[in-house]
Amino acid sequence: MRRIIVHTALMAGAVVVLAGCGLADSRAPVPEFMRAKTADPPADPPPDVKRLVREKLDTFFSSGSYPHQVQVSPPQHELHGVGWTACVRADLTSVNGKPLGTQTYRVTVSSGVIIDRRRVEADDACASESYEPV
Repeated sequence: MRRIIVHTALMAGAVVVLAGCGLADSRAPVPEFMRAKTADPPADPPPDVKRLVREKLDTFFSSGSYPHQVQVSPPQHELHGVGWTACVRADLTSVNGKPLGTQTYRVTVSSGVIIDRRRVEADDACASESYEPV
């Protein structure tokens, strides 16, 4: 009887663990069958992210960060939306003048305007992107 209870508990635990597994981003480095299907491409053409970042460099980075070696990745269609995403990286300096090193951000572009900017996290695919200088 005890053996049945232990097996049942282990099976229930396995079901809970597997239920928590979702599908990975379509650009994630996992086998194809584990990737989420990509949504239909948006009606807008891919934005010129290099131009957008270059024109808004002073608003994209704080004035005291002195960004240099700014690079952007090609835009990718947003999986769960109608916009585009791209990665932007640059060498930055802190407010007190010490180098921060290379910082990477993910930007969201919709209708030709950058609407969101956030630092990348460990699960972002920005590390595997190819970059071009601005």
